[in-house]
Amino acid sequence: MKNNPLISVIIPVYNCEKYLSQAIESVLAQTYQPLEIIVIDDGSTDASAEIAKGFGSAVQYCCQVNSGTAAARNRGIELAKGDFFAFLDADDLWVDDKLTRQMLTFINNPNLDVVFGQVEQFISPELAENLKAKLYVPNKLMPGHIPSALLIKKDSFFRVGLFETHWKLAEFASWQVRLTEIGLQTMMLPDLVAKRRLHETNKGIQKKQYQTEYIQILKASLDRRRAKS
Repeated sequence: MKNNPLISVIIPVYNCEKYLSQAIESVLAQTYQPLEIIVIDDGSTDASAEIAKGFGSAVQYCCQVNSGTAAARNRGIELAKGDFFAFLDADDLWVDDKLTRQMLTFINNPNLDVVFGQVEQFISPELAENLKAKLYVPNKLMPGHIPSALLIKKDSFFRVGLFETHWKLAEFASWQVRLTEIGLQTMMLPDLVAKRRLHETNKGIQKKQYQTEYIQILKASLDRRRAKS
């Protein structure tokens, strides 16, 4: 593809020194160019900062006081210069043709706002066998309704708006509900685009007590729809 638009890749990180390097490398390995990689350090106390800075000019590094994943993604959006936005969680990985496949889809379907793709889950190899045994891993691809699996036009993103920072766990679910409510044009590719790592410190495990946020988001959405009708 000639005269490719710039894609801004935003990676929020909080104490993810074990996996951050692999995440960044999976972006650098993309067959699509040009990219800008923005790592937002949400107040990490481990070596995440040193790892991100170790990539030199290939990565734009920004640190903020610990404010949560939503605030970190929003800060990345503020810095982003691209015409398209992509997100990668610091413990996930992209396949090397993720962005190429998604950009070709936009070229072939100009009216699209967002392109998702399939996700494969995997157990992080360093886990002890007794911990691996506790984790359930589907043996098939799953539709990627996660940040790491999407690519969105800049203008379309701002139609939805920034991520809501009051959610501790479900900020992306809330954002996606809003995306659906305003009727953005989306497509889910059948192709694998991202790999979601399962490990001891997944956000869903660490913040399990906030699972009720999903119910709150669903109720708020239903209330809004009833009010409109």
